[in-house]
Amino acid sequence: MQEKPIPRIIATTVIGVRRNGQAAMGSDGQVTIGETIMKHTTKKVRRIFNDQVVVGFAGASADAMALFDKFENELEKYKGNVNRAAVELAKIWRTDKYLRQLEALLTVMNKETMLIISGTGDVIETDDDIIAIGSGGAFATAAARALLRHTEMNAREIVAESLRIASEICIYTNNNFTIIEL
Repeated sequence: MQEKPIPRIIATTVIGVRRNGQAAMGSDGQVTIGETIMKHTTKKVRRIFNDQVVVGFAGASADAMALFDKFENELEKYKGNVNRAAVELAKIWRTDKYLRQLEALLTVMNKETMLIISGTGDVIETDDDIIAIGSGGAFATAAARALLRHTEMNAREIVAESLRIASEICIYTNNNFTIIEL
């Protein structure tokens, strides 16, 4: 079986940050099809598992909704263990004939764990307290790293400012943000 490359998602910015016991995740609201902006106010982050976990997505919305449901089922099965649920979702996503066709990336976090999950079986825990995906993810990560190092801003403020900076650089990221705190 030939490996399917990680999809290059060019349609959003999602970022999560932890600082001083606080955690926040946010995204922009733009939906783009090709070179056309279709919507400005979509919600790409949401709470699941009794509001204890925040998930975000980059990619096809319908695909992401299916994956959110599968991830929440795994969380239920493994009693809220985010790491175990993420690994199980990645295995299912990679091997299931239907699911492996889905094109999305997920970010998942609670106060202790932050992960990126892909359909190629990747479950990535970053080296710092920042996770980001989407076309503006690298811009938001750079901004968040600078803000973590050089300010006393809280997690929510860092997410908001990082998204604002990414929206000024990435044409697929707008300034209609949804931010969720844990």
